Amino acid sequence: MMMFMRPAPGQVLHFSEDPTIERFLPHVAPTSTQSEPYVWAVGHDRCPDYWFPRACPRAMAWVGPRTTEEDKVRIIGPGCGERVHAIEYGWLDALRDVELYAYRLPADDFAPIGDPPHAMVSKVPVEPLAPPERVGDLFALHEEAGIQLRVLPKLWPFWHEVTESTLEFSGIRLRNARR
Repeated sequence: MMMFMRPAPGQVLHFSEDPTIERFLPHVAPTSTQSEPYVWAVGHDRCPDYWFPRACPRAMAWVGPRTTEEDKVRIIGPGCGERVHAIEYGWLDALRDVELYAYRLPADDFAPIGDPPHAMVSKVPVEPLAPPERVGDLFALHEEAGIQLRVLPKLWPFWHEVTESTLEFSGIRLRNARR
């Protein structure tokens, strides 16, 4: 039902809490390690990384080609799918209440960035293909995608376990996590 929060062929998505963006201009994000201005978006596989309030710290892990069964069971859990996302209790209300929007952008304007690629970037201004779509219930979206969602007192112990494992992982806005 909600799986439309992934891009269709020929599209990438940009997630935002601002439903009024008419044109995306390349810029250097204050948090970026890149010095070149870009418009940022994600393809199908990385969309779930952004099913959160923008400032919400999150740690994510998933099974990859070199993941051992031991690490999968230890961190994700037996019979718990292939992917887990974790946030802190302090962000639970924001996750419930955020109004998140998805902008569909033309993929032709974008190229992958990172090794392995973790996002798509454009060096030119980009106009959405249509008005933004309200993402809706982020809990239901995670459930429908088969992604386990954990709520923890602190992310750091989980993050250290994940980064020392054979799972693939991503951490976003971790600077906002409790110390």
